[in-house]
Amino acid sequence: MNIRIIVTASLLAASAAALAAPPAAPKVYEGVAGGPRQIEEGQPMAIIHATVEDAQRMRAAQAGGAKASTSGGNLAYGGGTGGIGVETAPHIYLVFWGSQWNGNDPSGEAAILESFLAGMGGSSWFNSVTQYCQGVATGTVYCNGTGTAAGNQAGMYISYWYDNGSAAPTHPRQSQLANEAVRAAAHFGNTTAASNASTQYVIATATKNSSSGFGTQYCAYHSSTSSSYGNIAYTNLPYITDAGASCGANFNGLGPKAGITIVEGHEAGETVTDQFPSTGWTDSSGAENGDKCAWISSGQGASANVTLSTGTFPVQSLWSNAFNGGAGGCVLSY
Repeated sequence: MNIRIIVTASLLAASAAALAAPPAAPKVYEGVAGGPRQIEEGQPMAIIHATVEDAQRMRAAQAGGAKASTSGGNLAYGGGTGGIGVETAPHIYLVFWGSQWNGNDPSGEAAILESFLAGMGGSSWFNSVTQYCQGVATGTVYCNGTGTAAGNQAGMYISYWYDNGSAAPTHPRQSQLANEAVRAAAHFGNTTAASNASTQYVIATATKNSSSGFGTQYCAYHSSTSSSYGNIAYTNLPYITDAGASCGANFNGLGPKAGITIVEGHEAGETVTDQFPSTGWTDSSGAENGDKCAWISSGQGASANVTLSTGTFPVQSLWSNAFNGGAGGCVLSY
């Protein structure tokens, strides 16, 4: 009897200690500062865009320094979700979520985003996504004309919606952002799986109204959610200038608003090539085509201004498996 009491007491003590202990640290992914993370319990994996500081710390620990790193190797195909691994004819919808946007856009981010997205499709900068495809074997590294390629057509930006009849949550959780993406799908009439098979929704939150972790743990992230309208891909795009230099203000001398298009371009390129993370194109560490080239300040693939049909915008480079004779690297045109 005494033995049973001692054992029971030990188990109770261990259970109490486990409850009092802090939650387990997030899984660490080597190779790049961004990549797959569990943001909210019960939600699908999100792919985060690292802050400038995190990217610089990671590169300082690698031989690349401020330049691109080849850690993780080239991207390989993950098999897709229901056969969908890339956006073959991308459609991008922009949602300004919440009444907090009403008369409250101090950096003019809405107009910048609309102009940038309107000119992105068909550009040589974005064209590197077309080397990636679906309908090929899991583990494929070079499509070489097989499968169905990711798209880069002019006019991929379709429309915007100010969902501003009521306030968005002050610090929206991933599940709330996912629900807003489903609302957006309904608003735009995309109520079938087929209509969402090559579609992404950019959920932009207003100044000082961003999700927790913005500017300290990430600059943005993209993920997906299941719904009665099929799987829906979306981006959590905070009000980028709120984070200052941590998310691109004056990065590489590109101006105080440089992060707006650097970050959204990063997310758009990743969603086209890995629509439902992480079943599209990723490297061995889970990084996507944007993660591997984020916040490069010098050398091949350094962030720079590019001219699109709608103007000149700061962007980062995107990873190309085909670059450098198939060894891979970060490119600003393709």
